[in-house]
Amino acid sequence: MAPAASPAMTRRVHPLKSLNPYQGSRTIKVRVMSKGRRRTYSNARGEGFYFNVKLTDEDGTQIQATMFNEAARKFYDKLEMGKVYYISRGTLKVANKLFKIVQNDYEMILNENSEVEEAGNEATFVPETKFNFVPIDMLGPHVNGKELVDVIGVVQSVSHTMSIRRKSNNEIIPKRDITIADETKKTVVVSLWNEHATTVGQKLLDTADQSPIVAMKSLKVGDFQGLSLSTIRRSIVKLNPEIPEAKKLRSWFDSEGKSSSMDFVGSGAAASSKNGSRSMYSDRVFLSHFNGNPSLGEDKAAFFSVRAYVSFIKPDQMMWYRACKTCNKKVAEVVGPGYWCEECQKNDEGCSLRYIMVVKVSGPSGEAWLSAFNKEAEHIIGCPADELNQLKSQENEENPYQLKLKQATWAPHLFWVSVAQHEYMGKKRQKITVRGVAPVDFAAESRFLLEEISKQKAS
Repeated sequence: MAPAASPAMTRRVHPLKSLNPYQGSRTIKVRVMSKGRRRTYSNARGEGFYFNVKLTDEDGTQIQATMFNEAARKFYDKLEMGKVYYISRGTLKVANKLFKIVQNDYEMILNENSEVEEAGNEATFVPETKFNFVPIDMLGPHVNGKELVDVIGVVQSVSHTMSIRRKSNNEIIPKRDITIADETKKTVVVSLWNEHATTVGQKLLDTADQSPIVAMKSLKVGDFQGLSLSTIRRSIVKLNPEIPEAKKLRSWFDSEGKSSSMDFVGSGAAASSKNGSRSMYSDRVFLSHFNGNPSLGEDKAAFFSVRAYVSFIKPDQMMWYRACKTCNKKVAEVVGPGYWCEECQKNDEGCSLRYIMVVKVSGPSGEAWLSAFNKEAEHIIGCPADELNQLKSQENEENPYQLKLKQATWAPHLFWVSVAQHEYMGKKRQKITVRGVAPVDFAAESRFLLEEISKQKAS
């Protein structure tokens, strides 16, 4: 006698594309592609809360499902990103075009009587997220564009959660910044918002010392600090995904990448975009522009590019700080071996040195003092802070530390800088911070100057 069929084997599943509001309840088999956070609402019928998820079936059709109040309470913890479920006893309605997050004429409403059951071993029949990755060094043309991008990278650092107040409605929302790198040897900062910050973001922080791989879909490319990425409501963030691109990236990082010097993607001229956003060759000013505008950056930071020579580096300044290897925040020495990180709330046997220094730069119109941090300072000095520290400890007649600083002076650079007002000793002072630095490409510089001459003639 043949064994009885299991419920999963006899269950009849309907494709999403066959559903419409005029049918009875149908069972669907779907994967959770994204999950929103619980939000509150208030209208004429009262107050409550809700959340929604984006679902896809094996045909690739997508639908948004929304749950209110009791249903939201019942299913919020049960529905997990990436897992596959059988869902039944839901109702369909015509999707509101203003709020829908997928291309579907309908959306699904689940109530407290709806049924949600994890599919378990049958999850392989529903496709995983499909990515179309853009290399980090190719993100420039997408700055401030309408198209969203997919990226994959090795996590270099993870911040703790920050609370940001939204200007539009005064709502407090969580944010977390991570820095990732890929085989182009470029890094980029990705801001994780809302659930991405508190869920997968926390997992990234917990495993940051293992340099995890993260794949992200549907990110917005902005021009903050030259170039940055941020999640939106429909973004998908996957930790250590089982995809060929992740395996290839892991192999590269373990064999070569972890010992390579990385550059911030916004620090080169490639950070220009097709729609005219900022780059190393836009918003160009002379150094006299800063001295002649003492109130520059008073309301908010202003960004400019400037060509200048590093003319002096004070050798006796505090040029670096001891940093946590996980979050890059300052650490303190403890009794006995090791260092304590207040941010990560943990003790570590070792630490790294990260630059925090000032340099004087000079140009045809004057000079200015610039603050430079780790990656930008590495470009200026020509070596990591740990290496410069070793040179400083070598006391001999040649004085390799002083020689290294001397070699870094009178070299031309393109600087991408921010200008802001900071209060010091009760007085506001202008602070110019290096956000990106690149060597002068004389061919590109010549083209830039010719364009400027043409503009002057035309005016």
